[in-house]
Order: sequence, then structure tokens, then C-alpha cells
Amino acid sequence: MKSAAPGRSISPAEVTNVSPHGFWLFVGERQLFVPFKEFPWFREASVREITNVQLPSPHHLYWPDLDIDLAVESIEHPEKYPLVSQAQPDDRSKATKARRQAATNRRPRGRPSRPKRAR
Repeated sequence: MKSAAPGRSISPAEVTNVSPHGFWLFVGERQLFVPFKEFPWFREASVREITNVQLPSPHHLYWPDLDIDLAVESIEHPEKYPLVSQAQPDDRSKATKARRQAATNRRPRGRPSRPKRAR
């Protein structure tokens, strides 16, 4: 760790600002922007979770609260590291909505109706 002032230290990896589009990260002497568009895992994370970042080695970042590991190079050059999953977040929510709708269309639970007797 580098000393900034007496009694205060700066971590080798530190989040300095979070915006609706991503967050700024100091790694050593470099300042990097981590856009949510390129790194969607952070989009729903809390500020506390995003700012809890560790630098286990000079080229490796780790967010323990989110269990996310990233190479510093993947932030510097995201085009070299395309996302593997092609699933869209809306796909899951549409499936969930369809299941909920199907459940509400079913006959309500409770006392079963009696079958009608033939006369």
C-alpha cells in the first residue's frame, strides 16, 4: 500500500466513483472505467459490493462480495474478452412472467368442487 498522508493509506485497487453507466477504478497509478454495458455483473450490485475490491496480484482484481474475478487487461481491452453467455436478462423475466401467468390461470386451490351426479 502507498501512503497518501500520515494515518491514511490508498489501496492498490480503489473504486473512486460509481455512476449509472459504470464505475471508475484506480489500479496502481492507472485510472480505468468499468462500464456496466461491458461488465453486466456489476449492474445490480450495491455501491458497497462494488467498492469492496481487492488486488491479489498486479494483473488480477477480485470482488469478494460478488465473487467476481477480472484480469486488469479485460477492463483495458474488453473487446479481447467477449462475454460468453448470449442470454438476455429479459429472456429470464419473460419466462418468469409466463410461469406466473400460467399459475394464475389455473383453477384456484382450496376446497375441490364436487362432481355433478347424473340423475
